[in-house]
Amino acid sequence: MEKNWNQEYKSKWNERYQSEKFAYGKEPNQFFKHWILKLNPGKILLPADGEGRNGVFAAKNNWDVTAFDISEKGKEKALKLAQEFNVKIDYLVGEIDSLHLKQNSFDAIALIYAHVASDKKSDFHQSLNSLLKPDGIVIFEAFSKNHIYFNAKNPKVGGPKDLDLLFSKEEIKQDFKNYDILFLEEKEIELSEGEFHNGKGFVIRFVGKKR
Repeated sequence: MEKNWNQEYKSKWNERYQSEKFAYGKEPNQFFKHWILKLNPGKILLPADGEGRNGVFAAKNNWDVTAFDISEKGKEKALKLAQEFNVKIDYLVGEIDSLHLKQNSFDAIALIYAHVASDKKSDFHQSLNSLLKPDGIVIFEAFSKNHIYFNAKNPKVGGPKDLDLLFSKEEIKQDFKNYDILFLEEKEIELSEGEFHNGKGFVIRFVGKKR
């Protein structure tokens, strides 16, 4: 079942990213942009970076970028975008456990709409935690459980239709309990990101510093 779910998920994203257009646009997520510009550049990891809009923005601002996703098409688009802006990013394809990333090696990790299977969420976050240096920063934005109602009203806003794939503040506090909370909120926002994030949505936003 897990293998079938992974293949189905991979096929979904390869199909979404095969168009010439960038599914979520070329501009970075606004919350990510706001926070990354506050930090001193170092090594950053971007899981589920899709077509690379956030990784490329970080590279443009002197970060040493490693990104990964399960989609080969996402990588192709990300490298194309990096070339367009004359920057370099290291983009890997695969799931986190297969990538052999070095522990305690990143200064920041950005999780921007990195929705994974409900039974993998906490393990995924713990794997990422081991890759972040002490005093490293996590920047997180994803749809909250309250978003399910917004998605039902307006599918163009995007996001999972499965409640278990969405997040709560309590989950974030539990998964990142060895972090000092610099910012944590759940709020309604207006999204305008490419073709697939448009309209009112409900998100969790979190910034934490690893102890």
